[in-house]
Amino acid sequence: MTATILLVEDEERLARFIELELSSEGYNINVAHDGLTGLTMAREAPPDLLILDWMMPGMTGLEVCRRLRATGSKVPVILLTAKDEVSDRVAGLDAGADDYVVKPFSIEELLARIRAHLRRNQEDNPDLLQFEDLTLNRRTREVFRNGRTIELTAKEFDLLDYLLSHPRQVITRDQILEKVWGYDFMGDSNIIEVYVRYLRLKLEEKGEKRLIQTVRGVGYVLRD
Repeated sequence: MTATILLVEDEERLARFIELELSSEGYNINVAHDGLTGLTMAREAPPDLLILDWMMPGMTGLEVCRRLRATGSKVPVILLTAKDEVSDRVAGLDAGADDYVVKPFSIEELLARIRAHLRRNQEDNPDLLQFEDLTLNRRTREVFRNGRTIELTAKEFDLLDYLLSHPRQVITRDQILEKVWGYDFMGDSNIIEVYVRYLRLKLEEKGEKRLIQTVRGVGYVLRD
């Protein structure tokens, strides 16, 4: 499963360095160079983790963090800053940040902190299902792939939720009918194939790999 990280850093050389390092670790990286753009991106396509520089022109990273928390966002936030006084750390954590990394920093330490927060977030948030670059939020009923929002009908969402709940497991047609449509479903016997086709059309843009695989004569499997 691939996590999406939003990096908001106005120092472009540093931002590029972090972006390359995180990309080489297999993360999907989106970058903004000012606070307002970063806030907009975080609201429109919530990342799995947010790395925020504190001191930016216009809107500071601290203000971005405050505004996100005010909307109920629980995305893990790591603050990057040259401020290393205890009072600064307290201010950052009180604004809603989960962690605080002082510049200059070791990229290995940043990577370790990212891994720790992503593990913790997944354990603490059963409403968030992820597979590869696909994310489903049960609480908000939102779906994202590669940072873009995917609009699904209620039944498409329920079907995808069921598949994401059983990654890499072959799910039979009967299991899908029972869990997604209910025991008493008396509709078209091809309804599953129809909805899988709908999902594939919405989930797959040109060049993106197919995640929902057909197991002939049995059912379907979410496979990387």
